[in-house]
Formats: sequence, C-alpha cells, structure tokens
Amino acid sequence: MSKELSIIMPAYLEEENLRLLLPRVKAVAAELTSSFEIIIVDTEKPMDGTAEACKENDVLYFNRTGGNTYGAAIRTGIAKSQGQKIIFMDADGSHHPEFIKNLYAEKDSNDIVIASRYIEGGHTENSFILVLMSKIVNWGYAFALNIKCKDVSNSFKLYNGEMLRDIPLSCNNFDIVEEILYKIIKKNPGIKIKELPFSFKQRMFGETKRNLLKFIFTYVFTLIRLRFLT
Repeated sequence: MSKELSIIMPAYLEEENLRLLLPRVKAVAAELTSSFEIIIVDTEKPMDGTAEACKENDVLYFNRTGGNTYGAAIRTGIAKSQGQKIIFMDADGSHHPEFIKNLYAEKDSNDIVIASRYIEGGHTENSFILVLMSKIVNWGYAFALNIKCKDVSNSFKLYNGEMLRDIPLSCNNFDIVEEILYKIIKKNPGIKIKELPFSFKQRMFGETKRNLLKFIFTYVFTLIRLRFLT
C-alpha cells in the first residue's frame, strides 16, 4: 500500500542523534498526514544501537545493500519507499525536522522542493573553507548541467516519488544528490522546482563521515560523467 509521504534518513553510527531526532520527525510527519513512513537505512551490518533506536520509535529499519556507501543507502531507501512524496534528510541533526513542514507545504505545486542554504534568507554553520568548496561545487554543477538552482548539493529535499523511482542511479558517494537532481530534470522537461531558505546546522553528536579528498575527486569525476557521458 502506497503512502503519502516517505522520509528517508541514511545513517552511519548515528544512534545518539537518532534517539533525539526520531520522536521529533514522527511528531512533525503525524501533523502533516496519517499516511507516512520513516525509513532509516543503516550500515550493511549493524555497528551501533541504531536498530534498537528505530524499534523503540516504531520506524522502519533497513540495512543498505551494495556497499557501506552513502549512495548505497540512498538507493536502498528509494527501493524500500512507498511514498508519493519522498523527503531525504540527514540523521546527524543538521537538518532540523520542523522544516519538513515547509517542504511539504509546497508539494502540490512543485515536483522538487529544496531546503536551500544559498538563496536569500538561507544560512549555514559550516566553516569558511567548507562553505567555499560547497559554493564552488554548486556553481559548477548548476552552470555545467544547466540546473536552475542555487543549492544543488543539499540532500534535504522533497521529491515526486514516481519521478525519483523512475531514474537509474550509480553514484556511491554524496555526489548521488547531484545525480538525482540532474537525471530527474533531464527526464522531465518542464519540471517545477522551488527553493526555500534554510539554515543548515552543525551535527549534534559524532564526527562527519565525509573525506575531503574523496569529496573533491568524486564531485569532479561525476560532473564530467554527467556532462559528457550521459
């Protein structure tokens, strides 16, 4: 049976954050619709108490397949989802759950709604060097792939579920976020996209899983591949 809304949260050693986030996410989702599911996609094999946190909060728990990468978690979440609308959000607290309401409010008039750090009113708490790198990535992708968005790389987005499930995805790292956006736009000319100003927070607990050198290499390689090989 399909749901009105799927909220997918990839997780990698995020038990501590999820214990605080899941009650908030559930409360927000329940305000919006009674037909929702929250999907936590954990590592291939459990590495902490994430499964127990999900059971205690009565949300869906899956182990990713195809590797312990972010891209594998995203593909697993999409495959398991039933939502007419799908929201991706981080499990580290950088995407505050209350903003789900803002995204969902625009669902009927847009196919993709983006929590944007880089339009007027948006903000990020990341360091100067990370913000600089992020803006370069976003400008490069938007320019090279003709994407009319200021914030391409923030994963906190609402998608049309049918459109999302209809595209093949191959990226294994955080660049899958750009791959999704580009492929949906390419396959659906005239798609409606809206950006909403959003304040990006620092993670609550734990350490980031991003590797800076891998980040640079994969984003450059994926940009070239999407621009010239697809």
